[in-house]
Amino acid sequence: MTLSRAKAGWILAFLVLMWGINWPLTKYALNYTPPLLFAGMRLLIAGLVLGIYAFPRYKTLQIRKTWYIYAISAVLNIIFFYGFQTLGLTEVPAGLFSSIVFLQPVLLGIGAWLWLGETMYAMKIIGLVLGFTGVATISIGGMTGKVSPEGVMLGLFSAISWTAGTIYMKKTSAKVDGIWMTAIPILIGGVILTLTGTATESWNAIQWVLPFVLDMLFISVFVIALGWLAFFKLVSSGEASKVGSFTFLIPLIALLCSVLFLGESITVNLIVGLIMIIASILLVNLKSKGSKVVKL
Repeated sequence: MTLSRAKAGWILAFLVLMWGINWPLTKYALNYTPPLLFAGMRLLIAGLVLGIYAFPRYKTLQIRKTWYIYAISAVLNIIFFYGFQTLGLTEVPAGLFSSIVFLQPVLLGIGAWLWLGETMYAMKIIGLVLGFTGVATISIGGMTGKVSPEGVMLGLFSAISWTAGTIYMKKTSAKVDGIWMTAIPILIGGVILTLTGTATESWNAIQWVLPFVLDMLFISVFVIALGWLAFFKLVSSGEASKVGSFTFLIPLIALLCSVLFLGESITVNLIVGLIMIIASILLVNLKSKGSKVVKL
């Protein structure tokens, strides 16, 4: 499947916006709910929405032939990714943890070169490193509070699982239906995280007020269901490393939303990081004629 440049641009813009505003929306929701139960509920709702939408295409599911693909994707992209994040954020300040997780585009660029046959050249290497540096620069303001080695490792595991899941998604995209590939792993992850939350947290701790319910429904439908569907379409139709480079914008969007809606302030780090991230995306996506291609 190949997307036109215009369509890919709109899908990318939607993805970055949704995944960016997810951070402040989730931060707000956690005032009303324990973390694991919230993670499980929003995944379950998202998976059910996608499942209902995909049901008329049930013949394309081919669960007997492709069950292992859905299972592996669920473990890497949902259970490990969200699970490591939930646990890690209790051990590491959010700013530092975000910068660790967004090492993912750099790892993805390397992985796509090694296992997907994508080209690697000097401008792309510099761009990926510059993008990560930009994210770290933006996030450095959050580096206060306790920092444990375990939390840092959980952040790294989250980035690695997302990288491996994206590469696996790209390699298997031709074997599965895109909507089912999004719905089934999210459903599996939702069930497991909800059961884990039920065993370790209390349902009575959830405050079922209208703002929380609306917040959770928005995240479930737009951020998770439509967001992961958009991510699958982009990764399966283009170079994974180039798609990954745009995810550097997600922490920036999150911080801008926090400035606008949560009263946080604009800092020099934010401005410098923004410049680095924009330069990074340009370097990764605009290959010059003189760029040296690195081959295996």
